[in-house]
Amino acid sequence: MSILPQQTFPHPLTDRLRDAHVATAEFLSDIITDTCRRFPAKRSFKADRFEQLVQAQAWTDAALALIEFDLPQWQVRRLVYDGGEWFCTLSRQREMPDWLDQALESHHADLALAILDAFSQAKRISAPENRTSVPAPPSVTPLFEPICSENFA
Repeated sequence: MSILPQQTFPHPLTDRLRDAHVATAEFLSDIITDTCRRFPAKRSFKADRFEQLVQAQAWTDAALALIEFDLPQWQVRRLVYDGGEWFCTLSRQREMPDWLDQALESHHADLALAILDAFSQAKRISAPENRTSVPAPPSVTPLFEPICSENFA
């Protein structure tokens, strides 16, 4: 069970992941374009390995390599096939007991797409928020105004 904040608004990538039947090279390219900022700029052994996996159509291995490359702080905690669907659980602290861990879970009929759905959720959670260094004052106007009612005479 995940206790991380859930997104209440629909996300186009999540909708595409849930509607897809199988992973393709174009679909992985769209995921990388939408979620990975540093992937195209950085050429390394891991990026070359990912491209080789995509060319070999090893979608599950490519999805796991994408998590390893772009979200090294997240790890696969559990992959389970139950009731005709794959369930993928990602966690930042894999060694913690299930009931203490703040993991996120996704599911899909295709294993690679279940992993990619969990990856896209982790990317949204891990994305830095645009905050200033100084907190903004509260924008709520008070319903009352304090006054001093003591008699100092």
